Amino acid sequence: MARFDRYAPGQFSWIDLMTPDVDAAAKFYGALFGWSAAPTANDEGGAYTMFHLGDASIAGMGAMPDELKQAGVPPHWNSYVTVEDADASLAQAQELGAQPQMPVIDIQVGGALVGRMSIFADPAGARLSIWQPGNHAGSGLANVPGTFCWNELCTRDVDGSAKFYERLFGWNIQPGDAENGYREIKNGERTNGGILPWQSQMGDMPPLWSTYFAVEDCDAAVAKVKELGGQLFAGPIDIEPGRFAVVSDSQGAVFNVMYLKNPDE
Repeated sequence: MARFDRYAPGQFSWIDLMTPDVDAAAKFYGALFGWSAAPTANDEGGAYTMFHLGDASIAGMGAMPDELKQAGVPPHWNSYVTVEDADASLAQAQELGAQPQMPVIDIQVGGALVGRMSIFADPAGARLSIWQPGNHAGSGLANVPGTFCWNELCTRDVDGSAKFYERLFGWNIQPGDAENGYREIKNGERTNGGILPWQSQMGDMPPLWSTYFAVEDCDAAVAKVKELGGQLFAGPIDIEPGRFAVVSDSQGAVFNVMYLKNPDE
């Protein structure tokens, strides 16, 4: 089974969406992936939506703050890595050249600690979130249709980024089979994501972490994205693990859909 009740330190464990229209996004992803949306609020009064697939929480969503909108930040998906100590991990990231984007904060609901989180931009500029779990370990399902199955960094500085993350999380980053210089990330014995070198056809795309969602049929998922008001940017493309495409939702948040030949459970 692809169920998870805990994640090891250094493992991708959660994703969430920042969007200007939470109602429209809930409808989009509900129709695309079969998610149900459950609005919640933390003890500070902050609104947050939990997405569920069946009985499992598999992603989150928040409304984009006005300051991000005014700064021109587009809607986007955030990737989270589990850590043992968020304060220590953020301090180490800064020592390695990262820039903090959000200080470590406690997330509490009903007086219980859900977890502690922070966001930093790595030395190349890609934003990543860290998560010290309380009573929320992360996504209850992964690597099955309708859930996240891969996290990928696109950067112009592959070597520098690999060194940064190896020192920060203890990852083992090695060349993959692709001729484009792709690197594969391992956390312990588990394959944990990848690093894609920036290519000229990507234009002025900034360094970023992107999320892949598993689907039963990549072409059908792309057709559904278009039907729901999203866009297709690349693909579908056949690769060794399966078939994927780069798309966006109806608000412009970019993500990937991927059919996996052999899901890693």
